Amino acid sequence: MKVLSRWLLASVAVVAAGSVSANDSILKNEANPNNWASQLGNYAGQRYSPLNQITTDNVKNLQVAWSFSTGVLRGHEGGPIVVGDVMYIHTPFPNKVFALDLNNPGRVIWKYESVQDPTVIPVMCCDTVNRGVAVADGKVFLAQADNTLVALDAKTGKEMWKAKNGDHTKGETLTAAPLVVKDKVFVGISGGEFGVRGHLTAYDTNSGKMVWRAFSTGPDADVKIDPSKTMMMGKPIGQKDLGVSTWPGDEWKRGGGTTWGWYTYDPALNLIYYGTGNPGTWNPTQRAVDKDRAKSDNKWSMTIFARDPDTGEAKWVYQKTPFDEWDFDGVNENILADINMNGQQRKVLVNFDRNGFAYTLDRATGELLVAQKYDPTVNWATDVDMKTGRPNVVDKYSTFANGEDKNTSAVCPAALGTKDQQPASFSPDTGLFYVPTNHICMDYEPFSVSYTAGQAYVGSTVSMYPTPNSHGGMGNFIAWDAAAGKIVWSRPERFAVWSGALSTKGGVAYYGTLEGYLVAVDMKDGKELWRFKTPSGIIGNINTYTHNGKQYVAVLSGVGGWAGIGLAAGLTQEAGAQAWHNAVHPGHTEGGGVATAGLGAVGAHQSLGEYTQLGGVLTVFHIPDQK
Repeated sequence: MKVLSRWLLASVAVVAAGSVSANDSILKNEANPNNWASQLGNYAGQRYSPLNQITTDNVKNLQVAWSFSTGVLRGHEGGPIVVGDVMYIHTPFPNKVFALDLNNPGRVIWKYESVQDPTVIPVMCCDTVNRGVAVADGKVFLAQADNTLVALDAKTGKEMWKAKNGDHTKGETLTAAPLVVKDKVFVGISGGEFGVRGHLTAYDTNSGKMVWRAFSTGPDADVKIDPSKTMMMGKPIGQKDLGVSTWPGDEWKRGGGTTWGWYTYDPALNLIYYGTGNPGTWNPTQRAVDKDRAKSDNKWSMTIFARDPDTGEAKWVYQKTPFDEWDFDGVNENILADINMNGQQRKVLVNFDRNGFAYTLDRATGELLVAQKYDPTVNWATDVDMKTGRPNVVDKYSTFANGEDKNTSAVCPAALGTKDQQPASFSPDTGLFYVPTNHICMDYEPFSVSYTAGQAYVGSTVSMYPTPNSHGGMGNFIAWDAAAGKIVWSRPERFAVWSGALSTKGGVAYYGTLEGYLVAVDMKDGKELWRFKTPSGIIGNINTYTHNGKQYVAVLSGVGGWAGIGLAAGLTQEAGAQAWHNAVHPGHTEGGGVATAGLGAVGAHQSLGEYTQLGGVLTVFHIPDQK
C-alpha cells in the first residue's frame, strides 16, 4: 500500500498543478488508482495501473469473478470504465450503454439505448464497432454510429443533450471514444473509405454547442494552421495552404484524413494529440499532383496533430506517410511518457503506426527523435530520413510507381498495419512499451473510381495473407524500447493481437487474442504466466480496478472489427463475400470473392471461425480469497 499511497499523493499534486488546464473530475478520478477512469487509463494514454495485488507470483490463480452479456453481437472494442462503485460499459451498434453496480455485480443500474437509423450500418467500413464512453462532470459521453454525440446523466442514464456531428448519408459515421478536456468534449469522424473530409470537433460539455472544428484537409484557416507559427520538423511550415496545393484540383474535399482513433492530452503543455487517417481514394494515381510523388503529400492526412484545446490551433504537425499508397491509416494512439534518452529525461510522444514504424517525438515541439521498424519484415520503405522525416519508399512495393490496374504483390505490412487501433501500454516501472502487433502482408491493385456521396470511394482491390517466413503466427505481443528503437522481447500468437494492452505495478502485462484468450505475461521477459479462453474473440481493451479492497481485471469479448469482419459481417462464404465486393467496388467486378472481402482482411483470417464465434460478454477476473 505504500507504493499506492506515494502514487496517489503524486497524482493529487498533478491534479492541483493541472486543474487550470484540464477537467478536474477526470484528473480526480484518474488520481484514484482504484478507478479505471478513461479508455486509455489516463490523459497520457499509458494504459498502466499502479495496482499490485495481482503479481507475477499469484496471477496463475486468476478466476472468473462474474460476467455479463451485453446482448449485442459483432466487434466489442474499447473497454469498461470504473468510477467508484459503478462500471460503465458500451456495445457496438446500436451503441447500448450500461451502468453496472459493483456492489451487486452484474446488476443494471440503468441502460441507455437510442433509436438509430439502421442504414448507417452499411457505411460503417470495418464493422459496427464503438471504442467506448467518456465519464466526466457527472456525465457519460457517447459518440453514436449515426454521428450523434450524446451526454447522459451518469446517475440515471437520461439524455442531457445531443449534438449532430455528421451525416451518414454522405458516408460519415462515429466510432471513436470522446475525450473531455476542461469544459469541452472532443470527437472525431469516421468514413475514410467514403470520400469524407476528416475533422476534430470540440463541443461544450454543458450545452452541446459546437465550440470549434479543425479539418484535416483544405485551406490553413479550415485546418487551423498558421504557417508562420505551426511547426513541422523543428521549424515553421512556411508554405501556405498545403492542405490544398498537395492535392490535385478539389480532391482535398474528398480527402479522408478521418479521426477515428484515440486522443491524448498533456495538461502541462495544454496540448491535445491525435492522428489523421488515410487519404481517399486508395488509388494514389487519383491523388497525384503532376504525377509527382514529391509534390503529392496529400496533407494533412496521415498526420499527428498537437493542438491547443481552447482554440483548436495547431502547434505542431508531423506527417508519417506522405501520399499514402497502402491505406496505412495514421490514427493510432499517441502515448505521452517521460523517458531517458542519451542520459537525459525527455518528454516524448510515442506512436506505433500502421505503416510498421514506431516514432518517438518531443511532445512539446514535434522534433523527430526516433523512427524505427517495430516489425523487421516491413518492406514498403527502407527507413525514415531523420532530416526530412520522410520514409524512403521502395519502388517495388509502391502502388503508385507500379500504376493503376497493376497488382503490387507482397507488400508488408498489409493495410491492417503492423498495429491497428488496438492501443499499446507504457510502464513507468520498466520504461518499456507493450505493444499488440499484426504480421500480415497484401497484394494491392488500384483502379480508377468515381465519387458519389454516400457510396464507397475505395478504388483498390486488396488481398491479405500471413507474412511469409515470419514467426509462424499472424500476431506478436512485444516489449519496445522507444529510446533505442528496438524490440526487447517478442512472443508470437496464431492470429493478429487485436486487443488493447495493459501493464501493471504487479509486473504483469495483459493482452487478448482474436480466438478469445486473455493472456498474462511477465513484463520483464514476456514469459506466459496465465491464459483463459473467453466466450468470443477479444478486440477490446483489458482494464483493471479495485473494489472493496480487491483488484479485478475486466475485458469485453466479441470478435469483429476489421480483423474479424469476416465473422462479424458473414463474409466467409462466397455469396456474402461477392455481395460485399460489389457494394464496395461498384462497377468493378474483377477481384471479388472471399480472399478480397472485407477490404482484404477476410483472406488473412479465413480459419478464425474454427477457433471462435460471435459474442458480446464482459468477463471480470479476480484471485479468490483463500479459505
